[in-house]
Amino acid sequence: MTYTEKHKDLFTSPEDYYLAHCISADFDMGRGIVTEFNKRFALGSMLHNARPGYLRQWQNKRMEYDCIVCGRVINLITKERCFQRPTLRTLRGALQCMKEQCLLQGIHKVAMPLIGCGLDRLKWSQVSPMIREMFADTDIDILVCIK
Repeated sequence: MTYTEKHKDLFTSPEDYYLAHCISADFDMGRGIVTEFNKRFALGSMLHNARPGYLRQWQNKRMEYDCIVCGRVINLITKERCFQRPTLRTLRGALQCMKEQCLLQGIHKVAMPLIGCGLDRLKWSQVSPMIREMFADTDIDILVCIK
């Protein structure tokens, strides 16, 4: 794994990078960086079309985390509803799902903001080591974009 933190706009990352971010299982796109993802990638409609009835499935299976890849966007699902907060445990689970998807789909480059640390209020000092640990045994290039 290569891990780099840079002061740059996430959306100026090279085209060969997949862009990762956190969302809720209700696919609400109303606040935070997800609004920019939705604007640039029509993410809300893409997710609703790719996974109709997802929230109901989430609830029925009593899921706590997931990861959905749509185009070049990796959606880390860390909570059921947009107004809730993820935990380090649900973020870890979503990151594990992301790792599995990256290995399965041959994704070798991922750019992300300080995931879980904006509106979700997790501490980067805890999240960063988790990412490094999770991907240490891979050849995935992780680029963290700090704005």
